[in-house]
Amino acid sequence: MLRLNAIKSEKIWGYELWIASTHPNGCQDDFSAFCKGDYPLLVKVIQADDTLSIQVHPDDEWAVRLEGEGSRGKTECWYVLDAKPAAKIVYGIKEGFSNDVLAKAITENTLEDYLEFVSVKKGDFIFIPAGTVHAIGAGLRLMEVQQSCDLTYRLYDWGRGREVHIDKGLAVIKREDMIDVAPFPKEFDCKYFTLQEIDVKGGWSMLCPDGDGPEAVQLLYVLDESGAVIRGGDDEGGTKLSAEEIFAVRPGEKITVEGAAKIMRIIAK
Repeated sequence: MLRLNAIKSEKIWGYELWIASTHPNGCQDDFSAFCKGDYPLLVKVIQADDTLSIQVHPDDEWAVRLEGEGSRGKTECWYVLDAKPAAKIVYGIKEGFSNDVLAKAITENTLEDYLEFVSVKKGDFIFIPAGTVHAIGAGLRLMEVQQSCDLTYRLYDWGRGREVHIDKGLAVIKREDMIDVAPFPKEFDCKYFTLQEIDVKGGWSMLCPDGDGPEAVQLLYVLDESGAVIRGGDDEGGTKLSAEEIFAVRPGEKITVEGAAKIMRIIAK
């Protein structure tokens, strides 16, 4: 078992913590050695003090077509860790508008009229399949699980003057596979990952299945705890848990948590 240390990246809207990453743009060397290869997911904590840009990510096919062989797409999801009153996200675009109409709205700074805004609160879950237009609003703290990809096509930036990627962004937009925003349903499964929310009340154990390759490594992210302790293998003393910590678990390793805690188990595919 390995406790991972975050890589912090300051942004104009707040900051990101890359908390489980072998991606070249923010690689945790100890995690890379632990995985013995390229872990297919990237896990972040995002602190949005201001609204992020309106953006979209390509799927696997479009990533290769636009960026070259070896590129991954980016399907992702958010778990809301904290939200100020009236916090919102952008989650999709309104139906019935062509790319030409959207391109004109971007250049005329009127894209807001075509966006779907959704209120969110602590504990909500948002699935963002590749191709979904989206943005994180101000006053939100999220845990993000995504494919290990750093491709972002920025469509609109609220007049902040940063580069936008209109042609690529409009090319990759999709309007399917979205689900309603709602509290996390205890388990979620998609093509790239499985998430399981574990409520520990006294004690809980797991055995990470044996397997080959970095995707066989599993992650445990601490959503909340109350004096809980985690131990793995022959560790008799254990380690006291803190909220927002994340641990990597080797294939074949048994993990035990004692006390009270809420943990997100993250399984790559």
